[in-house]
Amino acid sequence: MLLGEQEQFLSYNGEVLIFQLSKTKHMEGAADKTVNLHVRRMAFNRDTKLFVQKSSGVFSMHASHLKIEIICCSCTTDSRTGIILPCILMKKKKKNNVVKYLLLLLHNSNQFEQSFHFKLDYELKEDIRLITGPSVLWRHANKLFYISSNTCTVLSAPVQLSSVVWTGEIEDEGTVVLGIRTACLPESEDEDEFSTSDRAIWGSEFFGYAIETQKILTGTCFMPHAYSRVVSSVYICKNETLKKQLQISLVAITHKNQLIWFQDGLPKGVCELPYEKPCSVKTAVISSNDLLFVVSFASGNVCVVQRRDSLQVASKWQKVKSVLVDDFIGSGSEQLLLLFKDDSNIDVLSTFEITDLGEVNYASGINYKHDVSAAEELQENGLLTVQALETRLQAGRTSVRELQQHLGLKKRVILESCRALINLVEERTHILPSAKEVKCRREYRSLLNSAEPFEGLVSLWDDVENPPHSLSKETSLASKVPEHFKEQLWQRVVGDSLVVGVKLTESFYLSLRDVSLSLVMDQDFSSISPIIECRNKIIKLNKAFSALAVSSCHIEPPPKKMKLDLHSKKDLKEECPKRCSRVQLGGAKTVVAVTSLSPLLAFHRVCCIVLLHAKKQKHRNDSLQDSKMITVLCGKIFLSLEDISNGKHSVKMLRDNSYCTGSMEDILAVLAVSVRFSFQIVSSDCTLTPVNSWLLGEMECTPFKECHDNIFCHKAGNVYGTVFNWTLKNPFEGVLTLFCRNLTVLFQCLHSLTRVLPPSCDVKLLRSGSKGVLTEQLALALEKEMLTLRSSFFSKESKAENSLTWGSEPGKKISDAPMASLLDSEEGVQQFRKKLQNEREESVLSMNQTMNGARYQEIALKIAEAQLSSDMIVWRLS
Repeated sequence: MLLGEQEQFLSYNGEVLIFQLSKTKHMEGAADKTVNLHVRRMAFNRDTKLFVQKSSGVFSMHASHLKIEIICCSCTTDSRTGIILPCILMKKKKKNNVVKYLLLLLHNSNQFEQSFHFKLDYELKEDIRLITGPSVLWRHANKLFYISSNTCTVLSAPVQLSSVVWTGEIEDEGTVVLGIRTACLPESEDEDEFSTSDRAIWGSEFFGYAIETQKILTGTCFMPHAYSRVVSSVYICKNETLKKQLQISLVAITHKNQLIWFQDGLPKGVCELPYEKPCSVKTAVISSNDLLFVVSFASGNVCVVQRRDSLQVASKWQKVKSVLVDDFIGSGSEQLLLLFKDDSNIDVLSTFEITDLGEVNYASGINYKHDVSAAEELQENGLLTVQALETRLQAGRTSVRELQQHLGLKKRVILESCRALINLVEERTHILPSAKEVKCRREYRSLLNSAEPFEGLVSLWDDVENPPHSLSKETSLASKVPEHFKEQLWQRVVGDSLVVGVKLTESFYLSLRDVSLSLVMDQDFSSISPIIECRNKIIKLNKAFSALAVSSCHIEPPPKKMKLDLHSKKDLKEECPKRCSRVQLGGAKTVVAVTSLSPLLAFHRVCCIVLLHAKKQKHRNDSLQDSKMITVLCGKIFLSLEDISNGKHSVKMLRDNSYCTGSMEDILAVLAVSVRFSFQIVSSDCTLTPVNSWLLGEMECTPFKECHDNIFCHKAGNVYGTVFNWTLKNPFEGVLTLFCRNLTVLFQCLHSLTRVLPPSCDVKLLRSGSKGVLTEQLALALEKEMLTLRSSFFSKESKAENSLTWGSEPGKKISDAPMASLLDSEEGVQQFRKKLQNEREESVLSMNQTMNGARYQEIALKIAEAQLSSDMIVWRLS
C-alpha cells in the first residue's frame, strides 16, 4: 500500500475514527523528512443522514529514509486509568533490516501519546493483537511473544502454537490467548496404531494460555479437540465461573466455511456460510436484544448470522471495505456500519449503510427529504398504537378503581366489627351504621352474591341459628368479673418496643387460664386496622423474686402434636403450675404485652384500649369444670411523641449506693423485651466463686432494690441493660440465667465469662428452668395424666351402664329356681332359653360399648392435653 493511500477505520463511542498517513510537501529537490498521522472523528447526523466531521488531530514523525506504515488499530484498556482508548501500532523500517514499532494512544482531546516502542530484527506478520495494558502480542516461528507498557520488554511465553484464534479477558484468569498447537499423543499408544483420521484429529489441539498467571487452560472447556484442525477464528460471547467451573459460550468459524456455536465445550448449532475463506467474526446486540454474528471474508464480502431457534444467515453484502459495530445513531443498541468500495469517490464515507436488520436502515445515496409517504405511514401507525395503549390504560384504571372500592368496603366491615367488640366489652349498646352506608352495603352485597337485603353488619362466616357463645352470654360473663380484679395498669418504652402491663390480683388470676392482652386503637382510622399486633408474657413477682417465674410460650416439642378444634365448646384446659422455685404463691400476677413502637409514633398521639382475654374456670366439688371465654376492659393508655421525647415512659435504672433503683414496672418491662437463656455451670475441681466476682466486677452489675436475686448490668456498650440471675445449688454447681436484647449480647457475655471460668468447667444450655422445678412439674403432670385417664374410664363405664338395657321386659321377673326344675317342663325350657339369650346379648353389649361423638371428642381432648403437658416437660428436661 502506497504512502498517502493507507487508511484504517475504527469505531469508538458511536463515532468513526479515520486514520491516514501523509507526507509533508517541501520545495522541489528537498527530501521528505516528516510523516503525519491524521485522525478524523466522524459522527452520523440523523437529520442529513450523512457523516460529518466533529474534530481532527495530527501526530508528526521524522521519516528520513524510513518507510512508515500503520500495522493495526484497536480499542484497548489503559491500565493506568481503566479507560478504553483507541490504540494504533506503527512500524518504521530502517535500511539495516532493523524494524522499530511504536504504540500510540489517542485521547479524547485528539492528542496522541506514545505509550512505548520496541525494536525487532524481523517484521510482525502473524497474529498481531492489541490487548489490555496496552500490550502488543504476536506469533513468530510458532512462539508467542508480547510486550506491555509496564515492562517495555519483549517477553516470550513458554508455549508452542501454530495459530492464535482469540485474545481477551476471562473471569478469574485475566488476559487469555486461545490458540492451536501440536497435540501430544498418549505415551501408552503407538503412532502406527492410529488411522489417518485419528492422526488428523490428534495431530493438533485447542488450548488457552493465561498471560498473568502463565497457566494452561484445557481446550475441552472451549471445544472438542476434533475441531482444532478446522477452526480459523473464535469469538467468546460469555464467560463465567460457577462452582469453580469455567463456563464458556463462543462462536467459531472454520476453513470448511461453517459457523459453529459452542456451549460449555459442546457444539450447539452450525450454519453454512455463503462465501469462502472466512477470516474474522464479531458480535452485535441490536435493538430487539438479538445477538448477531458478523462474519468477514477475505474476498471483501460480509454476512450476518442470526441466532434464534437455529443459526441462519440473515443478510449478506459484497465489496465491503470495512464493517464496524457500534451505536452510531445513539439509540442505545448496536448497529452495523458497512463501508463499501467505491473507486469513483475519494471520500471514504461516501458509500455506506447503517442497519440492524430491523427498524434501523440508513444508506448513502437515498434522498430522505422526499420520502414523505413513509413518514406519514409511520406517524399513522404511531397514532393507532397510542390509541390502543390508551384503551388498555383506561381498562386497567377501571379495574384498579373496582379493587380499591372492594378493599374499602372490607375495611369498613372490619372497623365496624371492632367498634361492636369494644362496645360489647364496655357494656354499651352498639348503634348500627346510619342509612348513608346502605348504598355501600348494597355494592358489597352484590360482590358477595347475596340476594337478601340486610341491615347492620354482614356475617363473614357461616350463619348459625343458635350460636354457642351469644352476645348475652358474653355480657353476663363480663358482668361477673369482680370489681377490683386489677391492681395497676402501666406502660413503658424500652428501645423500639412499647410494653403494657396489667397487674392482676392473686385471687382473680387463680380463676383464669390462657390469659392474654390485646391493644385496640380508640381513634377512627379508616385506612388501617385498629388492632395492634403484640406478644404476651405472664410474670409473677414478689420480694423473693426468681427468674424462673418469668414464663412465656415454649416451643412445642416434636412428639405428639395435636390438631385442635377451635370451634369446639370444650377447649383444652391447662392447669397453672402450683409452685415455682423460690417463689411464694403470695403476691400478684402481671400480664405484659409487647408491641413495636415505631408504627404508633406515625400518628403523633394515640389512645389504645387494653383488653384482657382469658378462660374463666368454674370450681365445683373441688374439681375444675368447663371454662368460658371472657373479655375484660382494663383501661386506656395514652401515647404521644412529645411524652416519649421528654422520657415520660422511659425505664430508669440508676445506681444508688450498691443497688439499682429501678421500679418493679421498670424491671418487668426490661424482662419482657429481653430473651431469656439459662446455663448450668458445673465445676469438678474448684468452686464457682469467680462467677460472682465476674458479675460484680467486670460486668459492673448491681442488684435490684426490689428483688436482690437479680442484678442489672451497668457496663457501657452492647451489654448494658442485661439482667443476670446467679443461683448456686452447691459450691460446685449453679444456674446462670441471662435476660438480654439479642443473641449478639448473649455471645459477648459468654465470651467474657469463659475467660474467668476454670478450664474444667462444663457449661450447658438449659431449655427452660432448673432441673428441680421441672422434676416437680413432671410429677404433677404425670399425676394429672393418670387422674384424667381414670376419670375418663369410670365416666365412660357409668354412662355406658346407664345406657344399656338389662334383663327382661319391665314388670317381668325371672325366678331363681334350680336349673333342673326348669328343664322338667316345656314352659321351663322356653324360659331357660330366653334367659340364656338375654345373658348372651348383655355380654355382647358389655364388650361393644358405644358413645356419641361429642362425648368421645371431650375424652380424647382431655387425654391428649394431659399427655402433651407431660411430654413437653420431659422434652425440657432432656
